[in-house]
Amino acid sequence: EFSAGLPETDQELMRWLGEPVRSVIIPSDAFLTNKQGFPVLSKRHKAFLMQLFRNKVQVILQGLPENVKETETEKYLHYVARLFQSRPAPTAQETFEQPYHDYLQAPLQPLQDNLESQTYETFEKDPVKYVQYEEAIHRCLQDKLAAGKKQLVAMVVGAGRGPLVVAVRSAAVRAGADVKIWAVEKNPNAVVTLRHRCVVEDWRNVEVIEKDMRFWDAPRKADLIVSELLGSFADNELSPECLDGAQRFLEPDGACIPSKYTSFLTPVTTHKLWNDVKNYNDLAHFETAYVVKFHQAFYPTSQIEKCFEFSHPNWELTSNDRYAQIEFTSEVDALVHGFAGYFHCELYAGLSVSINPESYSEGMFSWFPIYFPLRTPVNLKSGQKLTSHWWRCSNDRKVWYEWAVTAPTPQPIHNPGGRSYSVGK
Repeated sequence: EFSAGLPETDQELMRWLGEPVRSVIIPSDAFLTNKQGFPVLSKRHKAFLMQLFRNKVQVILQGLPENVKETETEKYLHYVARLFQSRPAPTAQETFEQPYHDYLQAPLQPLQDNLESQTYETFEKDPVKYVQYEEAIHRCLQDKLAAGKKQLVAMVVGAGRGPLVVAVRSAAVRAGADVKIWAVEKNPNAVVTLRHRCVVEDWRNVEVIEKDMRFWDAPRKADLIVSELLGSFADNELSPECLDGAQRFLEPDGACIPSKYTSFLTPVTTHKLWNDVKNYNDLAHFETAYVVKFHQAFYPTSQIEKCFEFSHPNWELTSNDRYAQIEFTSEVDALVHGFAGYFHCELYAGLSVSINPESYSEGMFSWFPIYFPLRTPVNLKSGQKLTSHWWRCSNDRKVWYEWAVTAPTPQPIHNPGGRSYSVGK
């Protein structure tokens, strides 16, 4: 229920966006009267109501004047209706994301499984990612030409249906570079499309290789390796393992695009998602990470902290196992249901793609954040610290994450040994 006075800080107000609110009651005394004598809400009341409209709430008007002309009552109704109708039209990105709001999805496992054509098609529509990739490849080719290289070789690993091949070809034309391209792809369905495009689109400088990039023996070393193997948490689709396997065919002065990627975490309040996990009635679902477009969610701290980082080429072949201890300080009283994960990826020479809210690539929709649930939600007071621990582990067959909270109260480690959730190699 709206009161005439709202909480002091906007953050306390925004907590309600993470609650399962179905209706909002607006009493008549929450309205002000403007110069024309019409009822209106204050700027803060209005802004908050506009936020609640995104969660499809019903509005209940309470205490409207009685025994007066019907037009007096209608003024309140018309005002709220006008606010609702004044919402900006959804962007193309918002329209695409809407069906995925607060919907738990299993992360893709492109190493273990072959992706479907529809999945490729969705990613290929991204208006931002491939523009950034092409510009990064262009800068890299320019640097190679400036260093005196004449005939260049680019290896596109995990080529899919060819969007990165197109990016390399376009960048080569712009740079005036002579580039031989190997398109390495293990998915037989995608290989059919690649070979078809080679013929139809006259890709004379492209050779399609139907192999797993980790085990293919290239005839010569490449000047550039290009890939798009990132998942929502950067490394959760095994990009480090794949690129470590492919780099043996990279020239000593060769470049990788992307060159570095970092995962990030922040605590999240999300009753809807936590209850969706709980409804499975088993431990395994609380020890699984999910790709989610967060909608009815609240973030009790503005901190978004770095978790794991990977750089390529990794010439020393240092282990891809990781450990991080991350501490957050809550800025309001809140119930934490888990953690939201993001990534920031450096492509080349300052160009990047990112789903980290602090450096987000506007308009990009290839990746949604990842959600790590907690078996037991943590009740935090304002100013209280939340200490979390994160492990990236591996064996010969799989990679998995483990996570735990040790403060304010210790909890068991989630997913020990990858017993519930892992990514197959």
